[in-house]
Amino acid sequence: MNQLTEFLGAKVEAQKEYFRSGATLPYKFRIEQLKRLDEALSDWEQPLCEALWHDLHKSYEEATLTELSIIRSEIRDQMHNLRRWMRPRRLRSPLKMFPSTTRLHTQPLGTALIIAPWNYPVQLLLNPLVGAIAAGCTAVVKTSPYVPRVSQVLVQMIASTFDEKYVMAIDGHRDVNTALLELHFDLIFFTGSPTLGQRVMEAAARNLTPVVLELGGKSPCVVAEGADVKIAARRIAWGKSLNAGQTCIAPDYLLIHSSLKEEFVEEYRQALLMLHGEDASQSQHYGRLVSPKAYERVSGYLADGRVVVGGACKPDERYIEPTLLEVTSPNVAVMQEEIFGPVLPLLTYEHKEEVVEFISSRPHPLALYYFGPRKEGKELLRHTLSGGACINDTIMHIVNQHAPFGGVGHSGMGRYHGKESFLAFSHQRTVVTTPTIIDLPLRYMPYKLFGLIKRLL
Repeated sequence: MNQLTEFLGAKVEAQKEYFRSGATLPYKFRIEQLKRLDEALSDWEQPLCEALWHDLHKSYEEATLTELSIIRSEIRDQMHNLRRWMRPRRLRSPLKMFPSTTRLHTQPLGTALIIAPWNYPVQLLLNPLVGAIAAGCTAVVKTSPYVPRVSQVLVQMIASTFDEKYVMAIDGHRDVNTALLELHFDLIFFTGSPTLGQRVMEAAARNLTPVVLELGGKSPCVVAEGADVKIAARRIAWGKSLNAGQTCIAPDYLLIHSSLKEEFVEEYRQALLMLHGEDASQSQHYGRLVSPKAYERVSGYLADGRVVVGGACKPDERYIEPTLLEVTSPNVAVMQEEIFGPVLPLLTYEHKEEVVEFISSRPHPLALYYFGPRKEGKELLRHTLSGGACINDTIMHIVNQHAPFGGVGHSGMGRYHGKESFLAFSHQRTVVTTPTIIDLPLRYMPYKLFGLIKRLL
């Protein structure tokens, strides 16, 4: 065990000891901690928004809408429902169990590790933390090194809000991740790429640690015959240019009926003009790629097809204009890898069966978007599988804090938001209580009256 692992191990052990003390279990304690987090968000709003602008060129409005407001909604929902969710729930018991009763008790798992990505570094760190606090866990939260200013502010905010034996924030690079993953946690909650998700799962397997993996993948967007092309173009352009396309549920590629292609291209151009003006690089609401490496990777995709909208690049600013890229083959790199940028490849199709076949033959995406008649959209969803979906919209399924969010297969496992956040950090324990005043002999050897027993089974 190296010094870093030993240091972190001591911190984690202190959290486990604090959890074993029972301090985090009472309802009142959990509510107080949720209030403290809510107050911290208000106190640290300006530094957080300034840091998001510095690292990602994310405007105050976008930071509020896509980061802070989502966390606050989650906190309010947990506080409103927590007492009811904590209460043991009586379950129906069959006659063969008479006179026993059955209840379901929800208990915190213990000490959790939460690893956040860089694209929504505040929301995707603190939203899971809300669930951990509500469930009664202690937590170590790991910020992303790719957004250093945001990471610094988050570490300071957490340190000033919570005792580190309860919630501790830590920054650092892969060596810190590696050291943390060598330790034994009671749950690992990871948001990031499928490749890194595999490594997390491998590390968790050594200790049989449960995981929640919120990953990504290539989320398809279908524009079918009968779609309102103007609305479709506007909503897709918004969903794709949000955070400069660096969103795990951004439309990743477009499947459009061949009869609608020309109209869509023009409407997409007009939608981007409405959203970001003549020059998106001058828009305060349009972000930048997180790093030079990300810029090089995403700009390289422009060679995989014909640019029909956008395509301008400024390497020194890590700026790539929102781009519509017509491709003729699904085998080019831009159709194989999650883009995580503002480039949207476009493929045409003739028959709806092609869409089902194309989507179903690929790994399950985190999101699926369909524009067209509602009935046909529901039929497409029935024959495909994705983490979440929208009919005639993009992104918005993540906004409802009452609805679970999560991936499936390649795009992740487990889910959170609302009650699912509370449950993600909890264990549901079945408890059977049997009175001693009655002790029926039917279940004991030598099984007298077995014929009666058999009829009760």
